[in-house]
Amino acid sequence: MGNLLKVLTCTELDQGPNFFLDFENAQPTDGEREVWNQVNAVLQDSESILTALQAYKGAGQEIRDAIQNPSDIHLQEKAWNSVCPLVVRLKRFYEFSIRLEKALQSLLESLTCPPYTPTQHLEREQALAKEFAEILHFTLRFDELKMRNPAIQNDFSYYRRTISRNRINNMHLDIESEVNNEMANRMSLFYAEATPMLKTLSNATTNFVSENKTLPIENTTDCLSTMASVCKVMLETPEYRSRFTSEETLMFCMRVMVGVIILYDHVHPVGAFCKTSKMDMKGCIKVLKEQPPDSVEGLLNALKFTTKHLNDESTSKQIRAMLQ
Repeated sequence: MGNLLKVLTCTELDQGPNFFLDFENAQPTDGEREVWNQVNAVLQDSESILTALQAYKGAGQEIRDAIQNPSDIHLQEKAWNSVCPLVVRLKRFYEFSIRLEKALQSLLESLTCPPYTPTQHLEREQALAKEFAEILHFTLRFDELKMRNPAIQNDFSYYRRTISRNRINNMHLDIESEVNNEMANRMSLFYAEATPMLKTLSNATTNFVSENKTLPIENTTDCLSTMASVCKVMLETPEYRSRFTSEETLMFCMRVMVGVIILYDHVHPVGAFCKTSKMDMKGCIKVLKEQPPDSVEGLLNALKFTTKHLNDESTSKQIRAMLQ
């Protein structure tokens, strides 16, 4: 605690940690490099995943035609041939979520281990903090796109129904070697979630806490609340904001802040909204509300609809009113 007091003045302790986290230029030190390389190998694929999801149009028309004309073999084949490549793409997204889960657990291991406090970790290991932020940024963008695309679940449901029917008729299909029954079951659970990537991260963080019984849960939740606090301070401090060279970094910072709040709310026993929480929810929501409404509507909705404890009795009426 003595070291932490050297880092933070009394006023900063009231506000939460106060330092600039260089989301634009942080480079790994020798001590961070091994974990950084491992996580970076995963993150390199994140943009292509988002591009593929953004371009996902679905096979809605072909499926409708096939269902309306059950005896037309040509239409059945057309629907099936449209859906199969889409299912392979959905498998790629799902497999990426597994890689992301492992990457997050490696970062949590590095950013929560003694003897340093979470604040000291984030300040000293900025390249790892940046990667953690990039995972959250990707997650919110992925889930936003997925929520706006009902074709994903429709296509997958059609695929599973067709596979089951063909299995009853003893037909073997080539795609089953690519997406077998067990894989289809796991993918089905993944896509049934409104925000599947966030659910993956929540589970990864919860599992990390339960598997590391010697590590106090506060090490993990404090890492999340510190990250949220740092983002909030950077967004509301003109001196820090002026150090961003790109407008996109502001949006990045806001997404990360919302991501860690949601994660904290899922992992912490009483969540992010109660009075004893280390999250300054009023401050965080206020910062979002000061931005142009178009740019933050999705983030405010994420706080409203993907958190776990917002509607608990312990949440103040003021916070609920701010999110109306």
